[in-house]
Amino acid sequence: MYLHVSARLAFEISKPFSRLTDAHLMPTPSVHAPRLVWRCLHQLYAHRLISAVSVGRQHVERRAKSYHTANMAESREFKTSILPVDVHSIGKLQSIPRPDDLLDDLDIELDEHSPNARHLRLAAEQLKSSDIPVAFPTETVYGLGGDAQRSASVLGIYKAKQRPADNPLIVHIASLTQLRTLLRSGLRANGVEDGPQNDPIPTIYHPLIERFWPGPLTIIVPNPRKSSLAPEVTAGLDTFGARMPRHILALALIKLSGVPVAAPSANASTKPSPTAAEHVAYDLNGRIETILDGDDCDIGVESTVVDGLSQPPLILRPGGISIEQLRTCPGWEDTQVGYKNVAEIGSQPKAPGMKYRHYSPKAPVILFEHGTAPPDLGQMREYVRQHARLGIITTRRWRIDARARPEPITHQPQHEIFTDSETNKSSRKTLPGFAGLLQDLQNARPPRQALQMNTITIETQQVDLLDIPLGSDTSNIARGTFSALRELDRANVDAIFVEGIDDAEGDLAAAVMNRLRKAAEVNISS
Repeated sequence: MYLHVSARLAFEISKPFSRLTDAHLMPTPSVHAPRLVWRCLHQLYAHRLISAVSVGRQHVERRAKSYHTANMAESREFKTSILPVDVHSIGKLQSIPRPDDLLDDLDIELDEHSPNARHLRLAAEQLKSSDIPVAFPTETVYGLGGDAQRSASVLGIYKAKQRPADNPLIVHIASLTQLRTLLRSGLRANGVEDGPQNDPIPTIYHPLIERFWPGPLTIIVPNPRKSSLAPEVTAGLDTFGARMPRHILALALIKLSGVPVAAPSANASTKPSPTAAEHVAYDLNGRIETILDGDDCDIGVESTVVDGLSQPPLILRPGGISIEQLRTCPGWEDTQVGYKNVAEIGSQPKAPGMKYRHYSPKAPVILFEHGTAPPDLGQMREYVRQHARLGIITTRRWRIDARARPEPITHQPQHEIFTDSETNKSSRKTLPGFAGLLQDLQNARPPRQALQMNTITIETQQVDLLDIPLGSDTSNIARGTFSALRELDRANVDAIFVEGIDDAEGDLAAAVMNRLRKAAEVNISS
């Protein structure tokens, strides 16, 4: 009450020196303000005037302009560009055999006349020198990358995503040499050749690297005491996650930039992970400058994260590599599950996706566990709001018939044998390493079925049911889940009902259900 001043004075006191006049320097006292307060205010104004005169009007104007520019830079939006890149048109790609090492190597010779190669080189230069992250495709989901060795670049990732700073980032590398350099504290050991002998990569991971890299597998490795990684990458841990993505554009981007790339998924924090460039643009438009568009992601859920430094080895996050596949590798026969299907609040996460709620659209998600009857009219009525639209994601047994009575969604008998095409693919004759990646470049994916709309009547109200059928194949379900959540959210549905699958089928199914349980506001089981 003692500092009650006139509205005019409150406005004028905030003006920069260059705009002060004699009239501004004589505030009109309020009847409620003691003389001592106003004497102090007069002295403050006098001091401001003397300071302004002593440094000169031009200097003060420059400072004011500089301050204004800094604030604008802090709050300004970027112009976000989507750069399409066709992996088949960037140049010459070949694998280089390394018979004495765990993996072969990848050689990329860019076609400098190709616009695809120019887009790629531009993104690599931005990633290396800018503090604004670059979005790029991987085989799992789109990543948001920055130079893992520069704090300013890593902080740019956290800022763009609005991600909690205690959530560690995975470091993406394009060669074993790059990983070994990091594990040797950024210094090459004198006279030590890269290879399994005297290898800083823990031996427990050698069979996994030989079989699954490049691919959807992240390994937890020790972070050296004099690490070259920015401290923000590890979130204070003495370990970090390393991964070699199985996507030509991601590998080419890392190789061309010449730096290890810290990259979480390229979505706003807690939102569904992006599996297409348009998803990235929807979340991060204005927050980043460049999105490399390399078409939709092949797997659709993030990488499996494993910790071989613990005994027994643990899966910290389910993903594209199953526990059954891991257990066939020497030293991994007793691999255990080390994650939960709910956010682990109050703990320090070793891997991304463990602590906070993830993968959530704006509309509430109601997950029906495997084998649970679909929602009836009464359950659907509870979630109808202003839009009178409900989203439905069907997988294997739910069928929608708007004319059916009494319920429009039925639960069909399970006659089909559901397959996991990723597991089947691993059983086919495939070359290891980068040679296998180049071999797989020609594989085509079946398109996802389009959104279907039906109109039903709940009591006397007309309600639209927007259905996205993902099919019965586990890989197609994994590939389409995040995309379906986003598409229904953009359609302004009031709620999203999801038909779950059996997570006992394997780790890809477990990864899908792990993400859905973290996204769900309500979980219904029989």
